[in-house]
Amino acid sequence: MPSATLRSRGRLTIPAQVRDSLGLKPGDRVHFFEMSDGQFAMIAAIHSVQSLKGMIRKPRVPVSVEDMNAAIAAQGADT
Repeated sequence: MPSATLRSRGRLTIPAQVRDSLGLKPGDRVHFFEMSDGQFAMIAAIHSVQSLKGMIRKPRVPVSVEDMNAAIAAQGADT
């Protein structure tokens, strides 16, 4: 299991095996998330939100804001 030592200024070198697995390069950011059991998970924040463009196709028929609001209101009334 890869491990690292925390330095006096709070710096931590991520082991090469972990960097390679996450696809990290110099300058990339990582995010830390606290799990329910008191442990932390680290994920690479290497993709921009723009990389999501095109994942969902546009609807064949455009939907108006008014129609969206009506659908939201109807769904909210059902719950």
